Amino acid sequence: MPAASADPGAKRRRFAWLRPPDGGPDGTMSLTDHLRELRYRVTIAALAVVLAAAFCGFFYRELIAVIMAPYYAAVEDLKAARPDAQTLIVNDGVVSPFTLAIIATIAGGIVLSSPVWLYQIWAFVAPGLVAKEKKYALAFIGAAVPLFLAGSALGYFVWPKGITVLLSFTPQDMDIVNLLEMSSFLGMELKVILVFGLSFLLPVLLVGLNMAGVVRGYQLKRARKFVAFGSVVFAAVATPSTDPFSMLALAVPLTGMFIIAEFICRAMDKRRGITEESAAEFAPDLDDGE
Repeated sequence: MPAASADPGAKRRRFAWLRPPDGGPDGTMSLTDHLRELRYRVTIAALAVVLAAAFCGFFYRELIAVIMAPYYAAVEDLKAARPDAQTLIVNDGVVSPFTLAIIATIAGGIVLSSPVWLYQIWAFVAPGLVAKEKKYALAFIGAAVPLFLAGSALGYFVWPKGITVLLSFTPQDMDIVNLLEMSSFLGMELKVILVFGLSFLLPVLLVGLNMAGVVRGYQLKRARKFVAFGSVVFAAVATPSTDPFSMLALAVPLTGMFIIAEFICRAMDKRRGITEESAAEFAPDLDDGE
């Protein structure tokens, strides 16, 4: 006890790793502090996902019902078009039910804890911004969380159509049964949902980069047609189901959100007095003469 009173800062130093490092007045940090900051943010985000996953474990049956709803909807649509279609979903092996429980609860934990880990992403990037722009943290979370959840919801509702399209390639009248392994099926569903959810964060990312001075509105305008084409390519590669319906369901909103972000960035640049002409005066080598 006397030793503790002799060094009142000992307890604080002992738990210093639980707090992010303090940056300078302009947000600057050394490389070591950046690594400590990254460790702290990743730890908090992972802890939030684990706690949310543990909470989801109390509603495991309801969670599995939500996960299986796209499969049942897809099978119903498939059998309406092809009554002879045969499908069966199984747990393959003794460990599969446990693996299914882990994947399902973690998937629920990622969605449920999205406000926490999205804030940790912002908090890690924020020190690189000027002090007056840190006040937009609440606006970032207020926009990022609904966008992520909206994208995840869209992926969830698009997924049954993807299942139907893929299973429809089974040859008819050949007594072929589509045997789906539960963990593999859930893994693909989770990928679809996360790809859609994370892709919907594009406008928030672009506006954040504009605030940091990395990109300008006029640059986004120039890139619009390339982004439209790139969105289709990205959707074709990123959607695990590979069906055209899921691809377009991702590519069209992605292009639309890029255009919305472009107009927001151009409006912010206009308010700051930044135009394509004024930017060219300070960086003539980066203008159209490339």
